[in-house]
Amino acid sequence: MTHPFRSTAAHLCTALLSMTCSSGVWATDTNSVKFDSQIRNNSLALSPDESTAVVSYSERPELLVYDLKKGELRQTLPGYITPRNIVFAPDGKSFYVSDSSLGEVVKTDTATLQIQSRMAAGPGAFGTAISKDGQNLYLNNQASNTVTRFDTRSGLARSVITGFAQPRQGVKLSPDGSKLYVTNFLGDKVTIVDTKTDKIEGEIKDFSKIRAISISADGNTLFAANSGTHTLAVVDIGKREIKNLVAVGREPYGAALSPDGRFIYAGNLADQTVSVVDVATLHVAATITGFKQPRQAIAFTRDGKLAYVLNEDLSIAKVDRDSQKIVQQIVAPQKSASL
Repeated sequence: MTHPFRSTAAHLCTALLSMTCSSGVWATDTNSVKFDSQIRNNSLALSPDESTAVVSYSERPELLVYDLKKGELRQTLPGYITPRNIVFAPDGKSFYVSDSSLGEVVKTDTATLQIQSRMAAGPGAFGTAISKDGQNLYLNNQASNTVTRFDTRSGLARSVITGFAQPRQGVKLSPDGSKLYVTNFLGDKVTIVDTKTDKIEGEIKDFSKIRAISISADGNTLFAANSGTHTLAVVDIGKREIKNLVAVGREPYGAALSPDGRFIYAGNLADQTVSVVDVATLHVAATITGFKQPRQAIAFTRDGKLAYVLNEDLSIAKVDRDSQKIVQQIVAPQKSASL
């Protein structure tokens, strides 16, 4: 019997797409209608073994897969329309890509780069977060104002949570997995979900064009990029209130917490810099230049020595964190004019 959620979303997707499949790679009509083209974002996911980076920009109908050991492009994966967010499974064997126009989450094998499955999510599918055991994938849908919990083993939706207001890319699980923090672009708030019950238990307000968020290792502090006020908000989760605002660059989108929890890296879209905020002092410790419209897509190596920052052209800036300087730009060959 066809799952009703899958069937409904599949019919919506069919109206938007013309697809063919060859050798496990789905090709999409590049003239397909974009569902929410007014919203632009990028995404970067680093594999657990730190050998692979998968990147996307919603204006491009493809993914780029980089071999970080060689510092070069491994492969371009077509078949998307507006790719929104990328997350690796905890074991690194596969990665998931949400596409708001396809209305799907696409699971791809990391080794072969072949598509393994597609989860029907409905147009507007956006931000994603995956549980530590890899069994639950949470998906924001900015069009339906919902968060869906998928069982990654079956590919089926197990819960649809309502009560959000245009949840986009920002969604994070607490370190212990007990809470899900969901950004609402409309209303500028963060909604807190109890993952045991899949019920909303509270919210944090008073952000300004909220973008990326991060959660401290002890689960007590949330950091959020306010692109409207050019600040980083520091939130006391227990009190559910903003306790500090740190001035950073213009239009910050990123709020990536370093592995040791000591620094927040904020990608500033308008001035093309990354602000490095010292968590202990809440002052900007460094401003790194040389990027091309950095947004939320920032990732760290586990040892904290390197940061990878995605540029708008889908090149990756490799940052040495000791010197706080770009030491390499990993660049893909120029895309063809047809793209």
